[in-house]
Amino acid sequence: MQINAVSAQEWEAARQKLLVKEKELTRARDALAAERRRMPWLPVEKSYTFDTPTGKASLADLFDGRRQLIVYRAFFEPGVHGWPDQACRGCSMVADQVAHLSHLNARDTTLVFASRAPQADISRLKARMEWDIPWVTVTDSFDADFDVGEWHGTNVFIRDSSKIYRTYFVKSRGDEQMGSTWNYLDITPLGRQEVWEDSPEGYPQTPTYKWWNWHDSYVEGAAPDKRWVEVSDAGEAAFRKQSESAKP
Repeated sequence: MQINAVSAQEWEAARQKLLVKEKELTRARDALAAERRRMPWLPVEKSYTFDTPTGKASLADLFDGRRQLIVYRAFFEPGVHGWPDQACRGCSMVADQVAHLSHLNARDTTLVFASRAPQADISRLKARMEWDIPWVTVTDSFDADFDVGEWHGTNVFIRDSSKIYRTYFVKSRGDEQMGSTWNYLDITPLGRQEVWEDSPEGYPQTPTYKWWNWHDSYVEGAAPDKRWVEVSDAGEAAFRKQSESAKP
């Protein structure tokens, strides 16, 4: 292995050069997320039924009372490598990296995994792997209709009154970005719902960072914690000051 050892000054210069490109990537990613929030909505006209731990459920039921729904098609079923002891290795890696769901729920968003395995097998796998993700069984043409019949993928839906719309779809290496609350929210039509985002007029937005909470402390309708507001404001101000002073 060739080692490129340099002085502290040379290392910092190299880091600052790379940081310019990294900031460009961040801004490009934010712009792409803003474009996602302006994607047209496709009405879902068919009815779908899923098996759940508590019985049959419709697509509307999977929202669990929230406005947005993310459905990841995970391959765990006969014919998949590892069956019946394991799910697909890639899908299992995605499941391993899902953040605590209370953070998504706090932004009116539900995440669900869907497979064709029976619920008894899904429950056994979840218990063994210590996964808490809601995981349903596909019983009809849902997977084929939403482009995940033969490959994994992530579909996003939103409810407007009694109507359901498909708003986004990503598959293949696009699924690599999944696994954190922010990345999941970035593929939804409402986004992170923070005031800095470039969202269409009328979209729900709250002060940046202020909605964050410990995963066992979210209370619906509660005002942001006063102390956390002070801490996050101070941290953001310090970051802005540092960024300004670093400019040439």
